Amino acid sequence: MLSQSAPTPTTTPSVILVGVDFGLPHFDGELEELGQLAQTAGYTIAARLTCKRKAPDPALFVGSGKADEIAMLAQSTGASEVLFDQALSPAQQRNLERHLGMPVNDRTLLILDIFAQRARSHEGKLQVELARLQYLQTRLVRRWSHLERQSGGIGMRGGPGETQIELDRRMISEAIKRTRERLDKVKRQRATQRRQRERRDAFNISLVGYTNAGKSSLFNALVKARAYAADQLFATLDTTTRQLYLGEAGRSVSLSDTVGFIRDLPHGLVNAFAATLQEAADADLLLHVVDASNPGHLEQMASVQQVLHDIGAAQVPQILVFNKLDALDASRQPAVLVDQMELDGHWLPRIFVSARTGQGLPQLRALLAERAAAGWAGGRLPESGFTPEIGEGGS
Repeated sequence: MLSQSAPTPTTTPSVILVGVDFGLPHFDGELEELGQLAQTAGYTIAARLTCKRKAPDPALFVGSGKADEIAMLAQSTGASEVLFDQALSPAQQRNLERHLGMPVNDRTLLILDIFAQRARSHEGKLQVELARLQYLQTRLVRRWSHLERQSGGIGMRGGPGETQIELDRRMISEAIKRTRERLDKVKRQRATQRRQRERRDAFNISLVGYTNAGKSSLFNALVKARAYAADQLFATLDTTTRQLYLGEAGRSVSLSDTVGFIRDLPHGLVNAFAATLQEAADADLLLHVVDASNPGHLEQMASVQQVLHDIGAAQVPQILVFNKLDALDASRQPAVLVDQMELDGHWLPRIFVSARTGQGLPQLRALLAERAAAGWAGGRLPESGFTPEIGEGGS
């Protein structure tokens, strides 16, 4: 399947997006999310190409025939790079670059590049740097293929410069070690801050959700903050924490806005952002923000649940916050703003809100006050947290 865009005069890199359908349920046939990622990173999309395979080709991932098709498409569109929606092995990436004669990158590096562009705090930059170093460590061989070993006499054959490769492997290993040490220091500082909050008997709430679900907009609407929010993937990376006063409870809670999740979030990023994501794992309550207007919101919720499981936050109580209520057409408007929904075998409270218009926010505040009061009282938070008198029914 192929779609092509008319070449547009531009100074930004022009890329071909490639996706392979292996029969998995979450395959994005239109490569919409990869396109959003590419545009977020500053690319211009020249064409999109998808194909079906039972399994990846060990050498070229898509096979030689499809690789030839990509090469012809690049020639006709003037594309200068190819982006794959799936992760490529170092060997597949190297073979494709040789076959196509142009840079080939995958979803993992694309996400890393976006994170590198968006990181603002010292901690965020350290986390991205660690993930990038770990990614590049496995791809050093292709980075130095232009180097030749010095020959000592007639008849000696040159080859890849092993000495340079070993040197760079050692340099990257040392850089990874230094970055980890600095991140460990940040992690200890965060742990100290969390202990201080615990001593103050603070109730900690973390916003989690798929990227571009509107977490930062909801955060701003609740605490009247000015955290950066935009209609784009990974608009914010750094955790922001503010005090949220709940008049219904007569006290304040601690509210944190965390980095957005995404399908197939690289494990290196999950590990590198452990210090930031720990805010979610240590929270008393998670607000799982969902883009209710997105047709694929159920799959996005499953991706978020997987990341929560990976960071040890799967057991933290959740409230499902279906955001962007104002973007739903009349046929999809919920009958009531607060109901419950089954997720991973558990019934959770669900509330529909619009961070943009403020609809549903008073009900959300009331629900948060109820949960916080239960936490301050030392009682066990109910599994669903559902309060019938607030409203029952489905969407």
